[in-house]
Amino acid sequence: MKIAFLGLGVMGAPMARHLAAKGHEVTVYNRTAAKAEAWVAAHGGRVARTPADAAAGQEIVMSCVGNDDDLRVVMLGPDGALQAMAQGAILVDHTTASADVAREIAAAAKEKGVGFIDAPVSGGQAGAENGVLTVMCGGEPDIYARAEPAIQCFARASRLMGPVGSGQLTKMVNQICIAGLVQGLSEGIHFGQSAGLDIEAVLDVISKGAAGSWQMENRGKTMNQGKFDFGFAVDWMRKDLSICLGEARRNGASLPVTALVDQFYADVQKAGGSRWDTSSLITRLKKVG
Repeated sequence: MKIAFLGLGVMGAPMARHLAAKGHEVTVYNRTAAKAEAWVAAHGGRVARTPADAAAGQEIVMSCVGNDDDLRVVMLGPDGALQAMAQGAILVDHTTASADVAREIAAAAKEKGVGFIDAPVSGGQAGAENGVLTVMCGGEPDIYARAEPAIQCFARASRLMGPVGSGQLTKMVNQICIAGLVQGLSEGIHFGQSAGLDIEAVLDVISKGAAGSWQMENRGKTMNQGKFDFGFAVDWMRKDLSICLGEARRNGASLPVTALVDQFYADVQKAGGSRWDTSSLITRLKKVG
C-alpha cells in the first residue's frame, strides 16, 4: 500500500521502517526534516515537507507524535494531513493522547470522508524496534479491518476495543497499571537492598511466582544497578498520567495510587531525571548505583 508516516521519533522511525521492510511504499514527514532525510537514505521512500504533502494520494496515513497539541497541528493545521487526504483514505494515529482529541480528529476526518482509528501502542522503544508492539484501537470495524494489515507490520497484537476513543482509554488503563507496578517493584527492591539481600537472586526466584511481571523481568536488575536509560522517559509518563487523571475526573473513577505515583515522578523530574526511563522511580527511595 501507499502509506505516509508522520513523526519519526524513537517509536515512529522503527514503526515506519517495518512498513517499508514489508514492501509498502512509505512517505515520511518529521518536524525536523533532517531526521526524515536520514530515514529515507537508510530505508528508501520519499521525504515530504509538510503533513499535507505526505498525505496526498496515500491509502493510509499513520502518525506518532508528542501530544494532543502536536496531533492537532499535523492533522488539522493549515498544512495538516486532513487538508490533502482523499475520500476513502484512512488515518491511523499511534500517539498516546486524550480520547477527546481522538474524537475531535475523527469528526473532522468524517467530514472529509476519511476513516479514523485511534491506535496507541505499548511495548516501548524495544517493542517498536523489534516489531512486537501491542496496539489498542478505537474506531469502526470496517475501517479497522482495512487498516489492520498495515498495523500488523509492527505489532505482536492488535485489537479493536470499541468506538473511537476506546484505544486511548485502553492505553490509559495500561499506564495506570504500569505506574502502580513500577512503584511496587521499586519498594520491593529498596526493601531487599535495605535488608542486605542478593537482589538479583531475589528477583530471579520471585519472578517465577505471583509477583512476576514484564517490569520485573525487563527492569528489575537494571533498577538494582541504577541504570535508567531504557527508552520511555519520565516526562512522557507524566504526560500520560495527566491524561489518565484528567479522564478520571470526567468519568468519576478514583485513582489514588496513580495520583500519588504521578507526584513521585514529579520528584524524579525535580531531581534531574526527566529523561530517565520510568524505572527511575526507585531513585526517590534510595540512590542506587
